[in-house]
Amino acid sequence: MIIYPAIDVKDGRCVRLVQGQFNDVTVYSDNPVEMAKKFEQMGAQYLHVVDLDGARLGEPRNTAIVSEIAIKLGIPVQLGGGIRNIEMIEIIISKGIQRIILGTSAVNDPNLVKKAVQTFDNSIAIGIDAKNGMVAIEGWAKTSEFTAIGFARKMQELGAKTIIYTDISRDGMLAGPNLKAMEEMVKSVEIEVIASGGVKSIEDIKNLKDIGVAGVIVGKALYTGDIDLAEAIRISR
Repeated sequence: MIIYPAIDVKDGRCVRLVQGQFNDVTVYSDNPVEMAKKFEQMGAQYLHVVDLDGARLGEPRNTAIVSEIAIKLGIPVQLGGGIRNIEMIEIIISKGIQRIILGTSAVNDPNLVKKAVQTFDNSIAIGIDAKNGMVAIEGWAKTSEFTAIGFARKMQELGAKTIIYTDISRDGMLAGPNLKAMEEMVKSVEIEVIASGGVKSIEDIKNLKDIGVAGVIVGKALYTGDIDLAEAIRISR
């Protein structure tokens, strides 16, 4: 299991939102690149980055910063937020970012998922953000007609190898992950599931590992000190 430290970028700064609300922002660093280096020095094997401006506006806005992170770090980086066509995927991958996360675009354009997976294979992940069991889109501002599990199965049929499953109600709340929903997702698909949302303690990481997730994204708890990254990585192995 891989631990993914999370860096959310808004207006060029490293921030955290509460339940995806753009009016509830905490700034943790004015330099996301330095924050990424810090996580790497602590033993991170992979970095999870979200372009929050891109997620809300529908096109990446912080690609230069994320590309700098990817170039300066010796570990892979995955990026999500506003990536909604094959041309943009090609551009971002050419900038050194190893994996692209498709969220809203996967809901609105299944053909994009099919083409992206055929072209880039494991470099594509599907972000499934659930709100009361339904898939949320456009920076979590709207809810689609798909259930999270139904949509995950559809993405699996299209050839996706990895999904990132987030329970919006838990995100940024340090309330613990929705273990029941996460376990149901793991059992419902045959592809890798990366867990996200609400992870607040080493115990949460142990529980998620027992469920069988392929990875855990840890955000706010790293910034508040509730989770020690080195310990989390040790437990994940």
